[in-house]
Amino acid sequence: MKKIWWIGVWVMGNPMVVNLLAAWYEVNVYNRTAKKAQNLIEKWAQLRSTILELVNASDIVITIIWDPKSVEEVYFWEAWIFSAELTGKTLIDMTTTEPSLATKIYNTAKVHNCNSLDAPVSWGDVGAQSGTLSIMVGGDEQIFTEILPLFGILWKSITYTWWAWNGQHTKMANQISIAGNTIALCESLVYAQKVWLDIEKTIQVVSAGAAWNWWWTNLAPRIQIWELDTCFYIKHFVKDMRIALDECQKMNIVLPWLALVHQLYTALISQWDQELWTQALIKILRKLNNLPES
Repeated sequence: MKKIWWIGVWVMGNPMVVNLLAAWYEVNVYNRTAKKAQNLIEKWAQLRSTILELVNASDIVITIIWDPKSVEEVYFWEAWIFSAELTGKTLIDMTTTEPSLATKIYNTAKVHNCNSLDAPVSWGDVGAQSGTLSIMVGGDEQIFTEILPLFGILWKSITYTWWAWNGQHTKMANQISIAGNTIALCESLVYAQKVWLDIEKTIQVVSAGAAWNWWWTNLAPRIQIWELDTCFYIKHFVKDMRIALDECQKMNIVLPWLALVHQLYTALISQWDQELWTQALIKILRKLNNLPES
């Protein structure tokens, strides 16, 4: 059984490590805020005090942290990942980050005689807890195949996307679709409220027709009861959309809807709270249309 080194045990990483421990993997963890790993220590994870101490105790290195800047620091700062002896080890970054950074990690890993996969995930903390995440993996196919048993514990859908960085590009396509679906749902509900439709019946009718999707089944009922604190943090989603927009700029791609949704969420953060969840977009649309919040 290979030893796993895991960096980042907050909203996503914590339940994922729990699932690995339940499958009897030996997991060493590191988190800048050590107390967030306390429940994992109680389940027999080993808490390491430094990155260099951690790497010597592990065969596979998994990171799932906040943003591209944090990923850059964890991999490239002095006395962090690429300062360690990595020969033969496998690095897996599951953070949603920049494709260019995934490429940099992949190329640097080759110099250090180790392997790298970029493997962002979808389905959020609920999927992490239940082991039903969807993962999109870029990197060498042989390494992907070797890691499959580990992935199988954590995810229901595992897709190999070929080259390094393609995992991150696939995640960007996923987030662009989420942006469109979320604003479409919220605009539909604002329209229904404005013309005095019964919101519960509207949700039932639309969910039974051609416009049905996951958002109507899962987020519309939450919006109806004004439950805006479960699903996916706005601050994370805005970060992801910013990455997608930067990639679009590099490639001269024009995606007006993505740009609009990013602007609306940015306004939502400035007027309310970045700790709300994605369906809270309804707040700013209701304000624009002079509707009560709930």
